[in-house]
Amino acid sequence: MNITKAIYLKGATAEIHYPEEGLPEIMVTGRSNVGKSSFINSFTNHKALAKTSGKPGKTQVLNFFNISDKMHLVDVPGYGYAKVSKSIIEAFGQMIETYMTVRETLILGILLVDFRHEPSKEDVAMYELYQYYDMPTLVIGTKKDKVKRSLHAKHEEVIRVALGMDEADVFIPYSSETHDGRETVHEIIDDVLAQYQALVEEKK
Repeated sequence: MNITKAIYLKGATAEIHYPEEGLPEIMVTGRSNVGKSSFINSFTNHKALAKTSGKPGKTQVLNFFNISDKMHLVDVPGYGYAKVSKSIIEAFGQMIETYMTVRETLILGILLVDFRHEPSKEDVAMYELYQYYDMPTLVIGTKKDKVKRSLHAKHEEVIRVALGMDEADVFIPYSSETHDGRETVHEIIDDVLAQYQALVEEKK
């Protein structure tokens, strides 16, 4: 994937606010401290596209980014942040589930988990939500550079078992610091976009 443009489009809390360009969309989910903004900046090779913050839970809307006029990347509110009130957490859940159910151009869900640790119960719930809606899912283990290479296979196995991943499900260890894993993620998304475009052409 050759990313020539990556710009912030808008934030949305309801369907009426979603972009109308009709581009295929990929949503990015994960815990508030998993490094979601750093991943987006690394993936797009734009250092300040998504604003990183020392305060987890800052994202409170669906943030839409235009990527080379080929797709939208959608950054959703992080979960698992204790200082966010229960009512806000419920509103986040409703907002995300509404987006997943009504957005016909949503073609892939990316779930970010911390490669250093076993997935949390919220990570498992998010993965199960993707599965419930039959959403093609790419699981990415962030902070790969913090784990010794000799332990990579062990950590991946722990994550796969905890999430209940099928052997065919794709898991990619990733480092936003070194960009290790970025080329593989680009290739996977290129394939997903190509398959989507083929289906669109078929329907014409």
